[in-house]
Amino acid sequence: MKLRSLVVAVVLVVAPVVAHAQTGLFLNPIAMRISNSTKDTGLFAFLGQNSTSQMFYGPEFGGYYDFKTPYAFKAGLEMRDAIVHGNNASLNSFLVGVRISGKPFQKPWKPYVEPFIGAGTSEAPTTAIHVTKAQYGVFAGLDYETHHHIDFRAVEIGYSSLKTVSSQTSGGNITTTIPAATVLSISTGLVFRFP
Repeated sequence: MKLRSLVVAVVLVVAPVVAHAQTGLFLNPIAMRISNSTKDTGLFAFLGQNSTSQMFYGPEFGGYYDFKTPYAFKAGLEMRDAIVHGNNASLNSFLVGVRISGKPFQKPWKPYVEPFIGAGTSEAPTTAIHVTKAQYGVFAGLDYETHHHIDFRAVEIGYSSLKTVSSQTSGGNITTTIPAATVLSISTGLVFRFP
């Protein structure tokens, strides 16, 4: 929670200083395939007992701020939060990244890439115990400009790593080491831009 407040404060201070920049806001559906190489056999298994992967679905919302640059690409900052559920478990990912976008193709297509860091809070399906751990990875996507203020996010894919709640982190009787989970995500939707 402190990280969120700090990031919001920094954005509010820096935003008015940079003229002719662009802001974008989005609220889109997201699907995540969360997998682990080791089965968790205990009561607090995030993916379910003896499972190595599950699909999670939910909304993702956030915004970006692209600074004006004299180059063919733009650089900026982005914050996002995804709240997904699957197998009666939940994951809340709050992420902050550096956004690099451009228009190397004919006008309507705008690809972007975004390395990010943040925190993921995972909750096991059978209990209210939750764990917050560092999350890091990268997003890449392709927006299509449909209107002066609206982009269609044709596709966004993401890859990240996160240590989720498990019988090992929750004090269960398990001697197996549960490694960090791999999170593959895909999203689509609309982005509302403001000059």
